[in-house]
Amino acid sequence: MTLSPLPMKARLILFAFGDFAFNLYWQSIMLFLLFYYTDALGLPMATAAAIYTAASIWDGIASFVAGEVTDRRPPKRGYGRVLMLGSVPLGLACVLTYAPLGTGPVGLALVVIGHLLFRTAYAAINVPYLAMGARISTDSRDRAFVAGARMLFGTLAWVVVARGTVPIGAWIGGDAVAAQGFLWAAVLFAALGTAILMLVGATYREVAMPAAPAPPSMRASIASLCANRAFVTLNLAMMAMIVAVTVLNKSVLYYFKYFLGSDDAGQSALAWMGVVSGVAVPLWMLLQRWLGTRALWFVAACACMAGLALFATVHMKTPLAMQLFLVGMQALIVGLHFAYWAMLPNTIEYGEQATGLRVEGAVFGAAALLQRVAIGVATAILGLGFDSAGYVANQAQSEATLAAMRWTIALVPLGALGVSCAVMWLNPLGKGAHARILKGLAR
Repeated sequence: MTLSPLPMKARLILFAFGDFAFNLYWQSIMLFLLFYYTDALGLPMATAAAIYTAASIWDGIASFVAGEVTDRRPPKRGYGRVLMLGSVPLGLACVLTYAPLGTGPVGLALVVIGHLLFRTAYAAINVPYLAMGARISTDSRDRAFVAGARMLFGTLAWVVVARGTVPIGAWIGGDAVAAQGFLWAAVLFAALGTAILMLVGATYREVAMPAAPAPPSMRASIASLCANRAFVTLNLAMMAMIVAVTVLNKSVLYYFKYFLGSDDAGQSALAWMGVVSGVAVPLWMLLQRWLGTRALWFVAACACMAGLALFATVHMKTPLAMQLFLVGMQALIVGLHFAYWAMLPNTIEYGEQATGLRVEGAVFGAAALLQRVAIGVATAILGLGFDSAGYVANQAQSEATLAAMRWTIALVPLGALGVSCAVMWLNPLGKGAHARILKGLAR
């Protein structure tokens, strides 16, 4: 099915709306799945973290393969058709991921298989969707607009997932925090996500692109990425940032439940973090036009490090104080995400100028691989930190356990953000660099 062409700005907005659908899935996995494993299914933290880490690494491998396929075998009927065909399997896999199949050997195996199937289905259509962002426009301003719009839709999905998951579970399943409640929330999110991706796929149009040469071999693609200093430094900085953000975000529900004794305040905190993300994105977009994208990274990262230093030295003893801290941190974290997604498409042209190869799918596939590896590493660090502290789900934690958990939450993100700044300092995509690269390629 195809629809009539839309004006350019409307096309960009509707394309970015696809991120709302993807984030219904992604934010559920990021915000609730580990907590679902430990506090709903009753898995030990070490087991839950190991499953999540393995699935994240598998997701990265699947994403890289999807990127290579994207470069080598462009779909005959367009990328929009990929979204339409893949939307239903993705929705079904999401439901299977939250199916309460037990914690015995067979049930645990099915939990792992369901998670791996979801990650595979997600990579199969999310990587082409990301690559489509480099084809819907070649103008860096349009790309920055799409990056900002995607983040707005993504944060809206964050709010829906953060504040809607437990009430939906209580409304349909009867028990908000039982495994059955999470399952019904997944069913509703999957139905909505499938419908949106169908619409985005049906309306997608891309600008005319130069005739592409024969796709390079995988070895040549990897060599091109390794020689692309903009890509390498940007993604190493991203990995460090993702470790910091993942440890902080995945600890939210645990912190409110075990430190402050308020599950509902934790869900509200997640929702307000999403709300402030939506408000902050346009502000970061305006600041980017003044400072440039790379400089934006340093501003956001240094402010985040100051916030984490405050958390390490001042004990947040009330739900409101912790909510305000997390909302402030999220407003700063948005700047890092925006800077990354605004810079990533520009590394394609930098690599083309440096190596003579244009590898769109490989760029987004490798970026997804590295992101998933970073999420897996962060989850493993959080799991090891909590497990070594003596954490046991659904029980009161000792003072020593809480203290050790708190140091994991504070110090790991602080160190990781420092690493991200050191690596980003080596990135060549300063203000105006992309425009100069495009001029060079046009000669």
